[in-house]
Amino acid sequence: MKQLLLIISILGLFACNRQKDNTKVLQKRIDSLEHKLVDTYKPGFGEFMTGIQAHHTKLWFAGQNKNWKLANFEVHEIMEAIENIQKFQKERKESQVIGMINPALDSINNAIQQKDPVLFKKSYTLLTNTCNACHRDADFEFNVVKIPDAQPFSNQDFKVNELK
Repeated sequence: MKQLLLIISILGLFACNRQKDNTKVLQKRIDSLEHKLVDTYKPGFGEFMTGIQAHHTKLWFAGQNKNWKLANFEVHEIMEAIENIQKFQKERKESQVIGMINPALDSINNAIQQKDPVLFKKSYTLLTNTCNACHRDADFEFNVVKIPDAQPFSNQDFKVNELK
């Protein structure tokens, strides 16, 4: 009986020691992952804004050509970029006020769903003005957005192109 108790005690000590080793290994992996996270690429605010600017322009030309599928795509790309700003750049002042754009996005999305060119133009103007209001609130009043007057994407056709 004493021998059995001795064997069980030794096995218990061995198991405790092994658990300490596992804890050290796991802590080392956590430390390594934390180090990798620090070096993970995170898009800058300007990169998000540049993407939004491109989608804003494409949205205009899609709407002017009554390409409602493309317009729908572009407005949702803007919405996604806004969500990503709020997710990845939440510490920035600009991120705190960017939600003001949502009613304007809802308005233009509604115009697209209705396929209404008059409402689209009115909603696009609201969107553009709201962008500028947001820039002013975030102390970026020098960055003024306007309705595009020239199509900068010569490699994209904004006309409705129904493939048959």
